[in-house]
Amino acid sequence: MNNCKILRRPAVRAKTGLSDSTIYLRISQGRFPAPISLGGRAVGWLEHEIDEWLEARIRDSRGPNVSKAGE
Repeated sequence: MNNCKILRRPAVRAKTGLSDSTIYLRISQGRFPAPISLGGRAVGWLEHEIDEWLEARIRDSRGPNVSKAGE
């Protein structure tokens, strides 16, 4: 994990469009990547995990038979 970027909560909110309460609800349900401890009360999310989660949501919403734009 050499190129590992950590996102703090405001960046996760901006990237996903989810509120804090929705993020933490989905974490508790096992439906969103869990944060990692940065020490003290600080937490962050691995950017690649958030990106993978978003890509999965896009795939799920588009279905297997929808072509990509420009194809």
